[in-house]
Amino acid sequence: MAESICRNLRDGALEGEHAPALSIKDSIATPFGSDVFNYVLTKLSSNILAGKSQSKGIVLVAFSRSPSFYVDFLKTNGIDLVSAKKWISILDCYTDPLGWKDSLKGPLDTENFSLKDPIEAVLFRHVRNLDLLLSAIIEMGEALARQGKGRFSVSIDSVTEMLRHASLSSVANLLSKVRSHDRISSTFWLLHSDLHEIRAIAALEYLSSMVGSLEPMNLSLNGQRGDLEKLSLLEQNSRKGKFHVRFKRRNGRVRVMCEDFHIKQSGINFTPVSSEEGIINQGLLPKVQFNLQLSEKERIDRAKVVLPFEHQGNGEPMHIYDGRRSLSEGKDEKASVLSENLQTNENSGKGEIIYFRDSDDEMPDSDEDPDDDLDI
Repeated sequence: MAESICRNLRDGALEGEHAPALSIKDSIATPFGSDVFNYVLTKLSSNILAGKSQSKGIVLVAFSRSPSFYVDFLKTNGIDLVSAKKWISILDCYTDPLGWKDSLKGPLDTENFSLKDPIEAVLFRHVRNLDLLLSAIIEMGEALARQGKGRFSVSIDSVTEMLRHASLSSVANLLSKVRSHDRISSTFWLLHSDLHEIRAIAALEYLSSMVGSLEPMNLSLNGQRGDLEKLSLLEQNSRKGKFHVRFKRRNGRVRVMCEDFHIKQSGINFTPVSSEEGIINQGLLPKVQFNLQLSEKERIDRAKVVLPFEHQGNGEPMHIYDGRRSLSEGKDEKASVLSENLQTNENSGKGEIIYFRDSDDEMPDSDEDPDDDLDI
């Protein structure tokens, strides 16, 4: 499932459609959203270097981590940074987001980048001005994707930090413009869901084509176990959980998938949901599937059902009373006429329609036009 997310971001946007967008949500119960963000960043970087991605580069908007952190992280995970300046740029909104250090004319943070650094980083000091931020993102991205109509990806490591400095409508407007820009291939961001109102979460999910939610592992501890054993189990599962992803397809349908994740020293690992848990979850879901085929028993039961319009005469012919004349009247007359006509039709090989008048008051049919006597 995590691989499906990375494939969607790798394949990018179709012509005339918005770029795929991933919103990663975590909370204090499972604070591992940054691990998922870094995992997606690593996969997309590998695809770009291998030439498998629609995007030619990544613009990383760093709010919660310094640029040096991402340089060390990519190196540790085996990403070749020899040609990094050709495919990744960092917009540094972490070092001096509001320009305090610049206004005080003091030395800038020691984490500032120099020309010898493998990744190009641009210090950004006006995080409250989202129009200026968008312009900086587009400018850096177009510099990476110089070839013709090349595209680039945008990653934001903390939309939560953005919402500290700007309104929800401004942030939503920026993300919407990022998705709809014709040079942007894909985008993804991280959000700490328990720090925002429900309406803010709903707005950001609406802008996303994929929503990944981290949830804690459900533990059922036996009451007979000792306290030390319970603490040991809690410690072992404190770095585990469920990763739920909701895919919104282009036709409007929604698909929900789930995986287990485990945080290790080497990074985050995703594994399919265990078979026992899958069976339990299937039992809890409503069964909406139906089978068009009938079993033999169902066919027999269906044949035994007597429908309201069926005549129940125990094998004898039934006559429907029309309410106009009694069954006894004309019964012999109709039977004789029917038998005569059946014999005639059998001999001639032709069919015939027999009509009986409902009452003697009904006028017989005539070929004459009843309106001939009218003087028009």
